[in-house]
Amino acid sequence: MIHVIATIELKPGCREEYLKVLSGNVPKVKAEDGCLAYEPTIDMESGLPAKTEIRENVVTIVEAWEDLEALHAHLKTEHMAAYRAAVIDYVAGLSVRVLKPV
Repeated sequence: MIHVIATIELKPGCREEYLKVLSGNVPKVKAEDGCLAYEPTIDMESGLPAKTEIRENVVTIVEAWEDLEALHAHLKTEHMAAYRAAVIDYVAGLSVRVLKPV
């Protein structure tokens, strides 16, 4: 199993529109072979002592895949190509971290 943390930085004022497109794609991703988890998240106030700022223009997708092959296949699907085209005007930046358990 591998984990993916995808951090999408959005242009100001675009989060709600972006989330509408993303939410339509989530069931398609979760139905893919090898997808173990695909959870879009946004920052929230936690009350923890190690406080960090709430990033209003960031969506983080927490993912788990059976293996790298499943992740690579995911990136080549038609629905991901359509998603990328639909959100291109909302996205200011993207960071992807691929992690393995120790």
